[in-house]
Amino acid sequence: MLKGKTALVTGSTSGIGLAIAKALAQQGANIVLNGFGDAEAPQQQIAALGVEVAYHDADMSQPAQIEAMMAFAAQRFGRVDILVNNAGIQHVAKIEDFPVERWDAIMAINLSSAFHTTRLAIPAMREANWGRIVNIASAHGLVASAQKSAYVAAKHGIVGFTKAAALELATTGVTSNAICPGWVLTPLVQKQIDDRAAREGIPLSQAQAELLGEKQPSLQFTTVEQLGGLAVFLCSPAADQVRGVAWQMDGGWTAQ
Repeated sequence: MLKGKTALVTGSTSGIGLAIAKALAQQGANIVLNGFGDAEAPQQQIAALGVEVAYHDADMSQPAQIEAMMAFAAQRFGRVDILVNNAGIQHVAKIEDFPVERWDAIMAINLSSAFHTTRLAIPAMREANWGRIVNIASAHGLVASAQKSAYVAAKHGIVGFTKAAALELATTGVTSNAICPGWVLTPLVQKQIDDRAAREGIPLSQAQAELLGEKQPSLQFTTVEQLGGLAVFLCSPAADQVRGVAWQMDGGWTAQ
């Protein structure tokens, strides 16, 4: 379905980003990966799916590096047809105790980076009259939790930005949508489970069950493969008129 298209996925060397990159590659899209840590193994996994793959190590808190990454993708593949803004970090603290530098970093990576990639991707998408912008928001883009003020603010911002972009692009073949996962067993969430278990002196299995029980009525994690499937749908012709949506995949979290 996506043969000949190029998808750039930020924060894609592991977790949700890598799963979405794989799902798009399985549909024939060439992939530009981005992220920290081991980049060789993810590239090999994508290449094994029979598409071309490239990697750029842009720090998503740095606009100049984001510009360099977008230029690299355009030079390598012609243009970015599918932009998935997935890069994100988390910090948990009360507002009065929240380190200012952590607030700034979360805003830069979780929100401002999507603005920079999107502004740079839109011109070529407009020219081609086809494009897909998929922003990975969160259930926290729709509802809040205590001690996550920066993350909640940034994810609410991503949902608003998604809608604004959708309206600006409404008469074109370019769509802008957000995916709002609930609990996904990523390294970020595993750390919260580990911290809870250590703090309360309980087994990891109990900490995991309590975490799910507080928020996610299904009592099951959303999987990265499910998120990849939704991203593929949003890139399909069936989603041509899905515009400005914040699509929950959260086991009923925001239905409460």
